[in-house]
Amino acid sequence: MNKMKIMTIFGTRPEAIKMAPLVKKLNHHNQIDCIVAVTAQHREMLDQVLDLFQIEADYDLDIMSDQQTLVDITVKVLKELDQVLKKEEPDLILVHGDTTTTFIGALSSFYNQIDIGHVEAGLRTNDKYSPYPEEMNRHLTGVLTDLNFAPTINNKKNLLKENVDSEKIFVTGNTVIDAIKEIVQDDYRFKNQVLKNINFSEKKIILLTAHRRENIGKGLSSIFKAINRLTQQNPDTEVVFPVHLNPAVRKTAQKYLGKNKKVHLIEPLGYQEFANLMSRSYFIMTDSGGIQEEAPGLGKPVLVLRDTTERQEAIKAGTVKKVGVEQEVIFKAANKLINNQKEYEIMSKATNPYGDGKAVNRIIDYILYNYNIKKNKPEPYGVV
Repeated sequence: MNKMKIMTIFGTRPEAIKMAPLVKKLNHHNQIDCIVAVTAQHREMLDQVLDLFQIEADYDLDIMSDQQTLVDITVKVLKELDQVLKKEEPDLILVHGDTTTTFIGALSSFYNQIDIGHVEAGLRTNDKYSPYPEEMNRHLTGVLTDLNFAPTINNKKNLLKENVDSEKIFVTGNTVIDAIKEIVQDDYRFKNQVLKNINFSEKKIILLTAHRRENIGKGLSSIFKAINRLTQQNPDTEVVFPVHLNPAVRKTAQKYLGKNKKVHLIEPLGYQEFANLMSRSYFIMTDSGGIQEEAPGLGKPVLVLRDTTERQEAIKAGTVKKVGVEQEVIFKAANKLINNQKEYEIMSKATNPYGDGKAVNRIIDYILYNYNIKKNKPEPYGVV
């Protein structure tokens, strides 16, 4: 029997993290020929993840350029990927989430009449510009998709509201939990010199990440002012902030936090270092999407520094709280977590809604079932 040819396409660090356990499993499956294509929409950060998970790309489009725009990314990926797809003619391509690589990967496959599988399908804020451009990338990818791998039941419901055929939706859990389980270690030793010198057992360490386009400017200023207030009023609290490479983020961080000795401004971390930092932190403040899924898997409360979130399951479960970007609201929510043990325990011990570390197996089993390679339909995640 000929093997099924599956091509995975991704280009950023968050995609790579969540696709890595899937790629590794596909590579070792005796019924599948796996081809890995990366766009390198993010070059250095992508390479860190490929090295960590020991993944070699069959095709590296290497499109990243200085000050690249969404149009630059779109045009380059569409042109370069078309040639790869015409050469390989896969049976199915797999894209992940909501990046420009994701949408254009799906569009290229549609132009070549190749089936499309969307990992992490069905996330929605229903606000066209928040997050931007991710929300529309999700919608546009969804219109083209043949197999939707939804992390949660709520994601499936979002797709059903958009009249997606229920037979084309399968609930899997989130692959990021598979990735986290592989790389977080109790005895992990940090390589970063600043992290080596932090006493995580005696200090309450808050991990901060902030970089979203919609927060640059007034939003970041408000967030950083709240951080200064927190560290001033709580002697046992320190903040670690791996500062995004975006020059606008770096400039604002230096302006507001550069002189605060209780805030550690460090360079972006490799994923293993970052995941283990999440595990050691007291709680996390972030405008990231993925961290809202990763942190609950580690029992860490998350305050979301955004006005919208597509991770409603985490809010409902109580692992995540949306606080927006107003200084006073951020300060009060974080200060409460620092000083109210009951509030902290409620969030840290809430049930993680995002999976059990078996999402990858479910995705592969459903693909094989859908293409009549496997007879038995697998059981979806979280459906009773």
